[in-house]
Amino acid sequence: MDKSKQPFRKSKRSFRRRFPPIESGDRIDYRNMSLISRFISEQGKILSRRVNRLTLKQQRLITIAIKQARILSLLPFLNNEKQFERVESIPRTTGSRTRNK
Repeated sequence: MDKSKQPFRKSKRSFRRRFPPIESGDRIDYRNMSLISRFISEQGKILSRRVNRLTLKQQRLITIAIKQARILSLLPFLNNEKQFERVESIPRTTGSRTRNK
């Protein structure tokens, strides 16, 4: 049989079901820092739902909990520790431009 005449077939992949990141016993709350910190990037950004593999309802609750924790100073709004280290290591040059008056 010619390949061009074969019907379209989906490739057979083995599908491995991933475990949900939030179990049924976990409470999504602003005080549960061990749970909340899993859904924040190194820069302090809230990770997307696709990355987290959460349902829409869970992502909304996580987002609200993170924002409440930030307002209550349990979490920082930004995590700039690495940026400060990098800025200090860059050698600074004096301005070589002169003004024309």
